[in-house]
Amino acid sequence: MKYELNNVYNVNSYEAIKDIPDKTVDLIVTDPPYEFGTGGIRTGLFKTRDITNSSYNHIRNNDLDKGVDLAILDDFVRIMKRINIYIWCNKEQIYDYLTYFVKERECNFEVLIWAKSNIPPFTGGHYLKDKEYCLFFWEQGAKVEGVYDTLKTVYMGQVNLKDKNDFGHPTIKDYDITKNIILNSSKEGDVIFDAFLGSGTTCVAAKELGRQYLGFEINPDYYKIACDRLNGLTQLDRKMKETGFIDIFDIMKEEGEERK
Repeated sequence: MKYELNNVYNVNSYEAIKDIPDKTVDLIVTDPPYEFGTGGIRTGLFKTRDITNSSYNHIRNNDLDKGVDLAILDDFVRIMKRINIYIWCNKEQIYDYLTYFVKERECNFEVLIWAKSNIPPFTGGHYLKDKEYCLFFWEQGAKVEGVYDTLKTVYMGQVNLKDKNDFGHPTIKDYDITKNIILNSSKEGDVIFDAFLGSGTTCVAAKELGRQYLGFEINPDYYKIACDRLNGLTQLDRKMKETGFIDIFDIMKEEGEERK
């Protein structure tokens, strides 16, 4: 199947990526499923601990805790013009990604951290899960051209509850961070790809910044949310349209503008 740029698709990334031609993508920004407990796909050097808190039920129910099949990394490398990739991950996955890109591919790397100040106070005898990691790997020829404000490696913030409510994805990433890394590692017109699109953050940011984009998402509900976001709609907007209430609000807005 031929995938057209500036579109998102409801497909299985592991299969669909095979149809993307070699060396056609300038930058990958992606958020593969994290690995929690013993349910992960790979068996790495580090053993992971189980997460039992009820706040992770949504993650478990949507298969967002099973980790990633590392075979897709070969396809990531194949489709990029040169290795230039940001991968969100949790602590348990860092070793595997570093091994692949740094030890085997001899890439440069940087670790970006999203530090959160409003995480739930559940420790289970361990340090708090108050940060997420974004690993950046690049090879010679892939330039970082940000400015002082966008080149920081630690982003202080909070769990983005508003985005979770607006777009319904339990592991949604911060929009401003996503914009920053796209700005730093691409230029206008470049092709940005996300194989695990979720609610669409990467493609929405790429579109706003004048980049071309392509996104894959296997979950049909998240795919619809991503499509809505690319059309400027939140979950509430869609529900209002589906129920007809949006028409009332549009009329009220138009009447208000006429009175001005």
